[in-house]
Amino acid sequence: MMPRHLLGWALAATCLWMAPGCGTESDQAPRYDVDFERPDDRAEAAVDAVTPPEFNADSAYAYVARQVAFGPRVPNTPEHAACGAWLADELGRHGADVTVQAGRVRAYDGTVLDIQNIVGSFQPELKSRILLYAHWDTRPYADKDTLRQREPIDGADDGASGVGVLLEIARHLGTADLGVGVDIMFFDAEDYGAPEWAPAGQNSHLTWCLGSQFWANEPHVFGYQAKYGILLDMVGARDARFNMEGTSMAFAPALVKRIWSTAGTLGHGELFTTEVTPQTIDDNLFVSQFAGIPSANIVHYRMRVLPMGYGPHHHTHADNLDIIEPATLGAVGEVVMHLVWND
Repeated sequence: MMPRHLLGWALAATCLWMAPGCGTESDQAPRYDVDFERPDDRAEAAVDAVTPPEFNADSAYAYVARQVAFGPRVPNTPEHAACGAWLADELGRHGADVTVQAGRVRAYDGTVLDIQNIVGSFQPELKSRILLYAHWDTRPYADKDTLRQREPIDGADDGASGVGVLLEIARHLGTADLGVGVDIMFFDAEDYGAPEWAPAGQNSHLTWCLGSQFWANEPHVFGYQAKYGILLDMVGARDARFNMEGTSMAFAPALVKRIWSTAGTLGHGELFTTEVTPQTIDDNLFVSQFAGIPSANIVHYRMRVLPMGYGPHHHTHADNLDIIEPATLGAVGEVVMHLVWND
């Protein structure tokens, strides 16, 4: 848990963020002077200076399916423990130096959660580093559904998709010499925030992203720093749209522009669209604000539709393998690998 003085400061500092990454959404998007120019698809650009290995979308999909097969990955359950052990083993199999950061945090309702933040470090001896991260837990409630609301969800998109993409990237990092170290982080307890039916007093923004809050205050390496971070959250749906997320624009606008420009150059402009979403509460907020690592969030968030927001499968039992599209995973993976390999 955060120290009391920091908790109070954080609550005041985050009061402007109206859309928790796994909670409710605001209907007002902030405006930014992005000075954004979309490159023509496949235009000659610096992003093509180094061609990374081919990202295998089918492999990423298999990683998503493997996580879902464990069952809902809710902290304090056997399914959660089994999946966590597999994730650590898989990162190690790909050549990472693995750290499992165990901790205890308190949920919105007082439940004490045993959590594990899982870190795979590639070329850990290098001081210059990039942080790639996702959350690996799943929502303990289907609180946006109409049936079985108090049962956990599969979390194929919300959790497993980002992890699947990063595991496929890890497979290539094990044999790469990039001149920069890369840390892949799987945060726990992101999705244990107060449900829709919780009393108003329990709906603090700080009930979300408990694993990243824990890590930001007690990093796995003392004094850890990275040049930047990229969060992948809900990156696998067949109808995905990745608009420029508002919290990312507040903390890392240059990084956002670089990611979206790279996506356009690689021919993924239909997925990576350029409206700015409301600011959200997600792991990138705490990594950016508390750990001081400017981070961008690639997250499925629809604009100019009703209802605006994360999509109809969000926090429902429809978030299962049926909604996952390998091509979406492949586009995100290709963009991230081009960025990292050309850093």
